Amino acid sequence: MNFLAHAWLARGGSDDFLYGNLIADGVKGRDLSAWPAAVALGIRHHRRVDAYVDRHPLVAEARQRAPRELRRFAGIALDLMWDHFVAEALWRDELETPLIPRCYRLLAARPAPARLAGMMPLLVEQDWLRRYRDFAFTCRAIDGIGRRLSGANRLAPLIPWLSEDYDRLRADFKRLWPELEAALGDES
Repeated sequence: MNFLAHAWLARGGSDDFLYGNLIADGVKGRDLSAWPAAVALGIRHHRRVDAYVDRHPLVAEARQRAPRELRRFAGIALDLMWDHFVAEALWRDELETPLIPRCYRLLAARPAPARLAGMMPLLVEQDWLRRYRDFAFTCRAIDGIGRRLSGANRLAPLIPWLSEDYDRLRADFKRLWPELEAALGDES
């Protein structure tokens, strides 16, 4: 899962809890004592979501459909695809939620961890959370992440597969999402 999915799953919690979910990928290590308790709880929640999704059989099956030489990187691309499907569902149902302005307000008002500090202002200014509903934007985001990783871009070559497998990935997401929400219960 990526930013929007994590935000949606944390939407019922406090601002600190939501913020922790949004910045968790920039926080390393188990010692979260430097963070306020609710932010640390959000970071842990984010990590539980990631662990659940990464271990889920539907995600494993989806990764197996990726080109063999790129399967190692497919999970990163899938995380952004899950955000695309969350965004698509939100706007297909014409659900303009106050969640996105709330996320942007939190991200603009608070410093991001160093690993995310350069990206967070762009996420807010360029309205990434809403733009994930556009598949072309999601593909550009996947390519952009691939360019920031060391070595050759291993994510851009996954884009044709994502396009070809789009309907199956959407079906995977429609099964995965309710199972994830049920597994989380009332944590948030």
